[in-house]
Amino acid sequence: MAMHLLPAMACLTALAVLSGCAGDAGGASARAGFHPTYLGIKTVLLENDLVDFIVSMKGARNTADVEAYARCAAAQYALIRGYGFARHVRTNVAKEGGIWRGDAVYTVSAALPRGYKTIDAEVTVRDCGAQGIPTI
Repeated sequence: MAMHLLPAMACLTALAVLSGCAGDAGGASARAGFHPTYLGIKTVLLENDLVDFIVSMKGARNTADVEAYARCAAAQYALIRGYGFARHVRTNVAKEGGIWRGDAVYTVSAALPRGYKTIDAEVTVRDCGAQGIPTI
């Protein structure tokens, strides 16, 4: 019987080690040496629940940093408007003269929207704060 438990225990140990590594993925070690300058967020209401977020920053490592900045803006906007959720529609990112710009469109809603690119606004804003990414 003990022999049957060994593979399960090995899997649990491996999962614990992996989750420990993943738990810090957005934390201090992932941000070491990363000191971006967030230059601002502009919001444009396109329709009742459709919002365009234009963000700019210096020092981004790649497009994912710009997309994260826009996601943080969308999450905070949803909370300000009394909504709990947002759904990503599209993001365009460009870099010119050392400045990264993102143009991201999100829908905001009180109920969890359909689709797989949804965010829980409250959880996302908390995560943004932990990562040092400003919101609106």
